[in-house]
Amino acid sequence: MGEVLLDAFIDSLKIFPFLFLMYLLIEILEHRTKISHNSNVLRGGLAPLLGAAVGIIPQCGFSVMAAKLYDRRLIRTGTLLAVFLATSDEALILLLTSGTEAAIAVMPLIAVKFIVAVAVGYAANGICRGEQLTELSEGEEVHGSACGHDHEGEGDSAVKRYVVHPLLHSLQIFAYLFAVNLAFGILIYFVGEANIAAFLDGTVWLQPLVAAVVGLIPNCAGSVLITGAFMDGYLTFGAMVAGLCVNAGLGFVVLFKNVKRWRRNLLLLAVLFAIGTAAGYATAGVMALFGL
Repeated sequence: MGEVLLDAFIDSLKIFPFLFLMYLLIEILEHRTKISHNSNVLRGGLAPLLGAAVGIIPQCGFSVMAAKLYDRRLIRTGTLLAVFLATSDEALILLLTSGTEAAIAVMPLIAVKFIVAVAVGYAANGICRGEQLTELSEGEEVHGSACGHDHEGEGDSAVKRYVVHPLLHSLQIFAYLFAVNLAFGILIYFVGEANIAAFLDGTVWLQPLVAAVVGLIPNCAGSVLITGAFMDGYLTFGAMVAGLCVNAGLGFVVLFKNVKRWRRNLLLLAVLFAIGTAAGYATAGVMALFGL
């Protein structure tokens, strides 16, 4: 058991420096991202396309911003869904910094999620074309902050913003990843890799559904668990697609703060879950068809 613990720690520690560098870059990007009175970029005909594009960027600040904008009726439903479906939270960062063969899944993952997000975004905006939008007041701004921490205020020093926050976020993801690696290590130790492989082969078509349920976890833990399971070979690519399409960072946490609109929020959650699960099964089906 001591070896299992050590292996999980070392495997997680290898990624930590890269996590810090990525979150430093993301912090710089997040601090400079805002929507103001004269910004109509997410309201026009290209809104779902642009929403999907910014959602791909690996930070949950954009899903938080999209939720804030949507709750104030500043963007349409399809644009919100495009951002949510494209969002992968920590997944891309973990894949890119893994140093394993799993890294080759980054571009296919981005492509599938982007296509699904754009298609659903335009379809939803077409269906809800009668939505009435409002405007921001003169001088008013909406910010999205990574993982929902509103730390972009003027009181934050450069050291706190660009060293402390990325470091704390990296440590959080390191802890999640260590827990995932340790759990799988213990599972292999007691059950055996051959028995686990046989079980997974027999339940492969349930994986997208299970992953989509895990994707509903409204913080970094869900995407870390899904991506970690894929990197360790316990989850198929189609299942990862399902889980990460459903995982919208803290976007739904922001929406559900508006308790008066709970029916709307539950409907959006159900729609996202159905679309994410369908995307996962469709991806798995296409891959099986082509023997991938």
